[in-house]
Amino acid sequence: MLKDIIEVTARPQHKLFLRFEDGVTGEVDVAKISNFAGVFASLRDELRFAEVIVNKELGTVQWPSGADLDPDVLYAMVSGKQVKVAA
Repeated sequence: MLKDIIEVTARPQHKLFLRFEDGVTGEVDVAKISNFAGVFASLRDELRFAEVIVNKELGTVQWPSGADLDPDVLYAMVSGKQVKVAA
């Protein structure tokens, strides 16, 4: 699928507003896809969660801790389209 994220805004309760390069926009509840363990542990704190940025090289969201999320999974969640898995 490979749709890059071009904009991210942190919202309350561990949600992200996302805009993709093709114009698709929507909100993702990160708490539904992360248990906030390991590299994601610091993101339990909403102030740390709000430090999210777009990593333009990877085309996805990233935090200072190094945590990032798969843009294909996020696109599928926002658009309702399934992620194609390589065989």
